[in-house]
Amino acid sequence: MYTKNFWNERYANEEYVYGKEPNEFLRSRLPNLKKGRILFPCEGEGRNAVFAASLGWEVFAFDQSESGKEKAIALANEKNVSIHYEISDVLGYPYAPEQMDMVALIFSHFHKSIRTTVHRNCVRTLKPGGILLLEAFSPDQLQYTSGGPKDPDMLCQLKDLRMDFSEMNVEYEEALETELNESPFHKGKAAIVRLVLRKN
Repeated sequence: MYTKNFWNERYANEEYVYGKEPNEFLRSRLPNLKKGRILFPCEGEGRNAVFAASLGWEVFAFDQSESGKEKAIALANEKNVSIHYEISDVLGYPYAPEQMDMVALIFSHFHKSIRTTVHRNCVRTLKPGGILLLEAFSPDQLQYTSGGPKDPDMLCQLKDLRMDFSEMNVEYEEALETELNESPFHKGKAAIVRLVLRKN
């Protein structure tokens, strides 16, 4: 699993290693949803959180990387928006019950030993009717060089995600091959899964 030191080193330079523009799947979906409180776990340098804030969402985010937070706050200031950003690992975050209208998991990969726990914590913090949006690399990504973990136990299959989120209604799901162009670390042909789910 990736450590705090790994991410602090990756985010240490002035350059935004995943860019300043939001994830394309999030960009396509978020403007069409009713604004509210949104949580971004493992948010890194803040590109997605800042995008949501620019649309009028009340944004909450966390990451274990201090250097990621610094860059996220700098990006928010650059875009003249406000975000709430905490330093926390994914198991230590409080996930207060029924507080969020939406949770966005964008390339947030967890080892299978903790994945279900993390995903169910995300469900718990959603209000009834809340939305969970997810994009992640699938095991087929191992044949490509466009990013993602090289440990198959950190990659996502739709069948496993359906079990993790079994109490939610699936509004959209897809496993696909696409072309990423989000940054040097997410560039080229990729195998991904996408989900949009609604809490009962």
